[in-house]
Amino acid sequence: MNDWNRVAPQLVEATWETLYMVGVSTLLTVLIGVPLGVLLTITAPGALSPRPAVHRALGLVVNLGRSLPFIILLVLVAPVTRGIVGTTIGSTATIVPLTIGAVPFLARLVETSLREVSPGKVEATLAMGARRRDVVRTVLLPEALPSLVAGVTVTVVALISYSAMAGAVGGGGLGDFAIRYGYQQFRTDITVATVVLLLVVVQLLQWAGDRWARRLAHV
Repeated sequence: MNDWNRVAPQLVEATWETLYMVGVSTLLTVLIGVPLGVLLTITAPGALSPRPAVHRALGLVVNLGRSLPFIILLVLVAPVTRGIVGTTIGSTATIVPLTIGAVPFLARLVETSLREVSPGKVEATLAMGARRRDVVRTVLLPEALPSLVAGVTVTVVALISYSAMAGAVGGGGLGDFAIRYGYQQFRTDITVATVVLLLVVVQLLQWAGDRWARRLAHV
């Protein structure tokens, strides 16, 4: 019990670090990933503003970003992280690779969601004289909103997994806590407790995201 009293404050701090990393990186990912997904959608052949060359270039970048394992991405973007934050260690530094890794993931989910919008609604809006750029704001995004929320929820869950992996290289958070206090000290109870806490956080976020998406679908 005395040992847990010593470790508990570190666990609480690691939990807040994980929530901080995931929260900020989610915000940045949405700000970058949603517009990127929109561009992928509207520049596709036969879409609102076909730009085959642009679409292929964006698709290549997104595919490359999605194909890299996150642990390798951490190493590859270390110079970028150091240039932006000044260090590659700690929760703030981890936000950079988290965002870079999650943006292509979300962009593809956004593209998939927007493609599910009925072409008839888009054509009807254009027939009423709407400008192409207005179609995205008034039709595509509102109609795909429940699916977009579900996509963001999936992305947040992936970011929690990424943040845990970042702990292996000094990224802070619950992953770092589990390695330092559980694995390296041969404390199975600490490792299990950390895993259970991560599962609880994931389940709560997934439940909240699913509920929000369902409510939007019935609006």
